[in-house]
Amino acid sequence: MKNYDNINSFDELIEREHGAIGMESRNRYEENSQMFIISEMLKEARREANLTQEQLAEKTGTKKSYISKIENGKGNIQLSTLIRIFEVGLNKRIGLTFL
Repeated sequence: MKNYDNINSFDELIEREHGAIGMESRNRYEENSQMFIISEMLKEARREANLTQEQLAEKTGTKKSYISKIENGKGNIQLSTLIRIFEVGLNKRIGLTFL
């Protein structure tokens, strides 16, 4: 069992659980975290637009199953497709930040 004494921040907890930035476990954690965030943003934006997955897929030239995979964090998505889904399908702008 891991010792959680002397942990004072979320970053310290993540490092204890998944290792330092650049380690394989940490990279997997970060990738999964980003996919979860994207999936939740897509679900929220689609619901705000009062669209079903099928309607969004039709507007963006994709399939309902593809939208579903993304919303469930299971799809591997290309940036161009992500932009099309948000900008064409949901009338939302995407901004990227690299840290």
